[in-house]
Amino acid sequence: MADRLTAVGFDADDTLWHNERWFRLTQDRFAGLLADYADPDHLSDRLLAAERRNIGRYGYGIKGFVLSMIETALEVTEDRVPAPVIRELIEAGQEMLAHPIELLPHARAAVERLAESHRVVLITKGDLMDQERKLAQSGLGDLFHGVEIVSEKTPEVYARIFARHGDGAARALMVGNSMRSDVVPAIRAGGWGVYVPHGLVWDIEHAEPPTDSPRYRTIADLGELPDLVAAIEAN
Repeated sequence: MADRLTAVGFDADDTLWHNERWFRLTQDRFAGLLADYADPDHLSDRLLAAERRNIGRYGYGIKGFVLSMIETALEVTEDRVPAPVIRELIEAGQEMLAHPIELLPHARAAVERLAESHRVVLITKGDLMDQERKLAQSGLGDLFHGVEIVSEKTPEVYARIFARHGDGAARALMVGNSMRSDVVPAIRAGGWGVYVPHGLVWDIEHAEPPTDSPRYRTIADLGELPDLVAAIEAN
């Protein structure tokens, strides 16, 4: 079949396993530690601004998040943040890095089923060591035909990945919980973009859904993905 998909890309964090919830819990802890210096909303805005500034320096992931919290703490306290607060922020980051992986519903079944007929590729961004740890703990690593840990997800990156793991972006599909990183750039590369919503989304990952694209789809959870792939190939 000429239109058969040959590659299916999966995002990792908050698509295959929980991730953002641990950032939110740590951010609540951060707000409590700095309660005497800034109200939670103001602190949240300052932290988000620091994270935006620092993506180019530290990339994505827990380590950059911790450094951004420390930077924000120094800013809002005018360099007077108590040393025990800095220590607790570092410890919070270490706890996040050691947190057990919890798969989302249908994750294993979807990867297993599609791996029988397509090249399945894990495409994620973030800290290399942390992403490798999470993949190893997830128990899904042996199911993937390829693993790509990248610094940013752009149309050019997707084009290169799907050229290596399949027959190009035109015959590939990417599924994930981020419009900005998983859906929009995959479609711009010429592929299919499938949005699977997660209850918590980092503000930086927001983007408008590409509703005008014929290659945009949305599903309620990964349990619907194999049938969607079959429907796309049947048309």
